[in-house]
Amino acid sequence: MSFTTRQRSGFGYFFYGLELALTPGIRRFVLFPLLTNILLVGGALFYLFSNLDSWINQMMGQLPDFLSWLSYILWPILVLTILATFSYFFSTLANFIAAPFNGLLAEKVEEHLTKQRVNEDGMLAVVKDVPRVLAREWRKLVYVLPKAIGLFLLLLIPGLGQTLGPVLWFVFTAWMLAIQYCDYPFDNHKVSFNDMRYSLKQKQGKAYGFGALVAFFTTIPLLNLIVMPVAVCGATAMWVNEFKNK
Repeated sequence: MSFTTRQRSGFGYFFYGLELALTPGIRRFVLFPLLTNILLVGGALFYLFSNLDSWINQMMGQLPDFLSWLSYILWPILVLTILATFSYFFSTLANFIAAPFNGLLAEKVEEHLTKQRVNEDGMLAVVKDVPRVLAREWRKLVYVLPKAIGLFLLLLIPGLGQTLGPVLWFVFTAWMLAIQYCDYPFDNHKVSFNDMRYSLKQKQGKAYGFGALVAFFTTIPLLNLIVMPVAVCGATAMWVNEFKNK
């Protein structure tokens, strides 16, 4: 059975993305997104771990006395929340900078899977398309930012923010990361942002599963440095199998 007729779970697409990223002919297109992610996310995590302990203590200090017994449960949740928040923010920045190269990587992965050309105009078309690609990244940011601000404010509410906030933030991050990475192959075919979101909603289980695994790996030091190209490859495989022919 050829890959293009084989469907996977959201988790499965992420792990297949790792296999694709290591495939000869694809690896050279992984290089720039990988370097961008290493520089930005690596630097952010160095700063984060230098300050994480003091931030956690400040947040735990906001708990009312009658909820102090929750501190042992909430401490690891808050750590994961801060890690996910930092990683998501700087991954978004890295994606913005590397967007044209992520789009090119998605194009080459799709060509590898389908054996069909996506862009007949070659590298020159990629260069000419940079303003439109960056405008698309800005469109994603406009969609995400109000929701992220709302959830951040929720995290500041004593008690409620430290209990419900981390769960909602993780679910939100999973959806946003699915949108972030699946958008590259959709955009290569000029599918509008709203149509792309609608398509993902038709297969929310796979979208959330894929995004959740991306979110999980963005919280793991060192592994999060390779997440960007792997996620682009996995999301492109999902596009080919789940959405392209529909």
